[in-house]
Amino acid sequence: MSRLKELIQELCPDGVEYRRFDDVCSLHARIGWQRLTKVEYKESGDYLLITGTDFTDSYEINYKNCVYVSEERYLQDPHIQIKNGDILITKDGTLGKVAQVKNLDLPATLNGGVFVVRSKDGSLIERYILHYLLSSHFQDVVEQQKTGSTISHLTQALFSRLTIPVPPLEVQREIVRILDNFTELTAELTAELTARRKQYEYYRDKLLSFDNLSELSEISWMPLGDVILSLNTGLNPRKFFRLNTDDANNYYITIRELQNNQIVFDDKTDRINDEALKLCNGRSNLEAGDVLFSGTGTIGEVALVKTTPTNWNIKEGVYAIKPNPHFINSKFLMYLLRTSYIRSAFLKKAAGGTVKSVPMAEMRKLFIPILPLSEQERIVSILDRFDTICNDLSDGLPAEIEARQKQYEYYRDKLLNFKEKVG
Repeated sequence: MSRLKELIQELCPDGVEYRRFDDVCSLHARIGWQRLTKVEYKESGDYLLITGTDFTDSYEINYKNCVYVSEERYLQDPHIQIKNGDILITKDGTLGKVAQVKNLDLPATLNGGVFVVRSKDGSLIERYILHYLLSSHFQDVVEQQKTGSTISHLTQALFSRLTIPVPPLEVQREIVRILDNFTELTAELTAELTARRKQYEYYRDKLLSFDNLSELSEISWMPLGDVILSLNTGLNPRKFFRLNTDDANNYYITIRELQNNQIVFDDKTDRINDEALKLCNGRSNLEAGDVLFSGTGTIGEVALVKTTPTNWNIKEGVYAIKPNPHFINSKFLMYLLRTSYIRSAFLKKAAGGTVKSVPMAEMRKLFIPILPLSEQERIVSILDRFDTICNDLSDGLPAEIEARQKQYEYYRDKLLNFKEKVG
């Protein structure tokens, strides 16, 4: 980074000018009344529609996830006709997700909820804008000043008056070079992790299909209900208690916290107070060794309860399965429930309208393969090694990716923290 220090000392030793976004950038979004509805979405066509849900973790657009719209809707507003190099940022709901448009080979427009940000006078490099919008300097201000109650909004008036440091272009280029090295490494590791997870899922399904174990006379297929001690779910907060009250100091686990066989708490995890936790404990009776399964909405996420919880419980729709240790190993059951053929079987039994659910009575009827416990343990040991590489947040690739991301965030915020030029 000595090259950057040399450039700053040479080109802006007294600091840099901070300018309003609307002075140096154009900010455009689809006018509210022009917002498209799902009725207008097309599965194919000549004009792409980009929304915030199409942004990837590597700050790009997943065009395969985009829907299509009519030519009339594309032509409606030339300001939001998207081109390569454009910087996009979400302004409604989940605020501050950022992406840069690359490799766009079809005409594209935006739906409501996304700003397109472009340099007005060439004083800012697009990639520099992206890194600054991701920085805590920008994100923290947005978090403090966002408007709205249930759904948050980043208004154009607010965005326009926020400021961005405008160093000389040579300084911007060097900052972009440094930060892009971090993001490219993270992207490479993420691609490797994706490939390994696909490989892991293939071998897991193959290993647990038991097509090649027909010679095992001790293998049998039994209903899930015959090899477990209980199957329960949590409580609905709308009926029994309120979430996130001032005295709420316990976690309330929903489907979003069941990630890659683990229970992941974060700042967005809902909380409940001690009285609500006691009610939940009476319903679910969670203990170490239980297997959690998402039976409503996104069906098929699983996690193992490693220690009997004292400060968290589960929501209605998350099922707690208590295996009978005389029949089935907890981890063996967890891995079984992750296989594609078991998940497909549950999806076929799902009922409901927009939000599907697997009735617990139907879950009990599902036949699963039961092997001798020693054979279950052998299979678990094989899958554990794969799982550590692919999913363990304290080891393997996920840990390395997280470390690289934190490194990027540290240097991004450090490099974009300029002394403001006076006068």
